[in-house]
Amino acid sequence: MKQREKIAITMGDPAGIGSEIIVKALSHIEIYKECIPVVIGDRVALEDAIRFCNLPIELVELSDVSEAKGEFGKIDFINLNYLQPNGWKYKKNSVVCGEASFQYIIYAIKQAMENKVCAVVTAPISKESINMAGYHYSGHTEIFADYTKTHDYAMLLASKTLRVIHVSTHCSLREACDRTKKDRVLKVIRLAQEGMRQLGYQHPKIVVAGLNPHCSENGLFGTEEANEIVPAIEEAKKEGIDVSGPESPDTVFVKCQSGQYDIVVAMYHDQGHIPLKLSGFKYDLQKDKYESISGINCTIGLPIVRTSVDHGTAFGKAGEGRANEESMMDAIFAGVTMAKNRKK
Repeated sequence: MKQREKIAITMGDPAGIGSEIIVKALSHIEIYKECIPVVIGDRVALEDAIRFCNLPIELVELSDVSEAKGEFGKIDFINLNYLQPNGWKYKKNSVVCGEASFQYIIYAIKQAMENKVCAVVTAPISKESINMAGYHYSGHTEIFADYTKTHDYAMLLASKTLRVIHVSTHCSLREACDRTKKDRVLKVIRLAQEGMRQLGYQHPKIVVAGLNPHCSENGLFGTEEANEIVPAIEEAKKEGIDVSGPESPDTVFVKCQSGQYDIVVAMYHDQGHIPLKLSGFKYDLQKDKYESISGINCTIGLPIVRTSVDHGTAFGKAGEGRANEESMMDAIFAGVTMAKNRKK
């Protein structure tokens, strides 16, 4: 068997679908051909998920990630023991779930920083729960940046047909407009170059979206393009980066998806997230379920590799065994790819 990378997978919020998508993903032998996965979480939640999903999987509790063997049909895991049987409720935010999910992340970051794992893959957390537990972060991205002491970072999303990276994410739309500044746009263009190379694109074609409708129509609808975005693009070009724009936000994602560009620099959260999820999520109304939930979320600029599913805790279906594991599998494969390319 070829050399396999060891990765940590955090269980996410116990009240959500994290444990279910993990055990479902790890029921696919393809995962074990590429890596040695180690789940960071709680035994009782993993046992629940195996039962909900009716899977013939054995749990192997480790005292250290170095003990993981990565045998298909067995899930190697670290039991942090934050949960008691029936000590939490599925579909509900709580202090206990916020505390547990936060500690899973911190433990995994430490393993990666000590080079015990080559990547961290995260299942979804509830921002409300972690704040209830006293950890005032707006999401995984900010936690990873803080605990790795990273100042310049960005969220990159990728589906099978589209890739986007964000100038701003978890803030109000008003604040997102205020954050559209030359220095930040330039940093994100550089991070787009870095992230795409980690994903295997040696010479990525980057395009920058405008902030305003029609890129402001030469100042009719705003000045951010002329004053902030264009100067950032010109500076990036001088550095040898293959970057174009600004392009009108209502067409730039179509152009990227068709192959004209490799990645879009989006100005704010929903500008990038909406087209990305349209490209990767497919919902069957008759069956009342998602037929496809593909795509990943990764944080670029960190000293470690971090990838994630591109969806939330899905409290509405948690504890029922109905969750779709496709995005978790995508995140695992992406984490392996990025780790290998970083080594190069």
